[in-house]
Amino acid sequence: MSELIRQDDLVLPFFIPQAAVRGRLVRLGPAVDAILSRHKYPPAVAGLLAEAMALAAALAGALKYEGVFTLQAKGDGPVRMLVADITSDGNLRGYAQYDNDKLKVADTKMSLAPVPRLLGKGYLAFTVDQGQDTDRYQGIVALEGDTLTECIDHYFEQSEQIETSLHTASVLSPTGWRAGALMVQKMPTLGGTAEAPAPGAEDEENWSRVKILADTITDKELTQADLPPDMLLFRLFHEESDARLSAPQALRDRCRCSRDRVATMLRSLPAEDVEELKENGAVSANCEFCSTTYVFTPEQLAILRRGDA
Repeated sequence: MSELIRQDDLVLPFFIPQAAVRGRLVRLGPAVDAILSRHKYPPAVAGLLAEAMALAAALAGALKYEGVFTLQAKGDGPVRMLVADITSDGNLRGYAQYDNDKLKVADTKMSLAPVPRLLGKGYLAFTVDQGQDTDRYQGIVALEGDTLTECIDHYFEQSEQIETSLHTASVLSPTGWRAGALMVQKMPTLGGTAEAPAPGAEDEENWSRVKILADTITDKELTQADLPPDMLLFRLFHEESDARLSAPQALRDRCRCSRDRVATMLRSLPAEDVEELKENGAVSANCEFCSTTYVFTPEQLAILRRGDA
């Protein structure tokens, strides 16, 4: 495993050929802290959203796509919605909707696990959107589990039938919010390839061994700022002599909203709908992801309606 310079805000893929296992390690620092600090979420909400963003990055990193991967949770608990999305080139966003009064009640039930306490009953959805000319892929699973990772484990067991081990953690450190995720998956081996051997008597034993090693990871290791990601993987899998790293993908806090996008949306609305949006003659649009507010004055709205801008 080679030395890496970048320590945070990355997805680091790795591969163990003889065990036919692939994996992703996600480390989030400044990017996730910037996203969460912008909204000033209560700690319970911020921690859950941080894990959702780390999970989204881990899941997206296992796919080949050009577009946007979205992880969304909806429930009837204090946290009504969590959304984390990531583009194929590493732009990360996230936001949460919550009921503050219900959250105060939930804070008195700390014995409950995070999903039942904060999200309640609902569903978790994964969506891959590659643009207007392609079909959207979506997977949905009920919020059945104590944590987001357990819910996703159920999805892989029921829908994908891919043996998967997931671990996530988030923490508010002295330097800000941090989050991490580790995902390992048993690769399909039918027929065998140069990269993955054909299935045999040792196939399940290899997967079991690697999964046991992955399961030794701690929350502290996932979020520890002074533990380089390559060293963490070496600590976990150094007994696997053929383990190797792929090039890391950088992650960044970057929203896709823009004034032009909002203008296009306003231009497409019927005139009566635009009138209903006006306050003192102007229209304001706020991005839920980055909290940027776009204001269109009466004069600017008139230009939009004429199609001149």
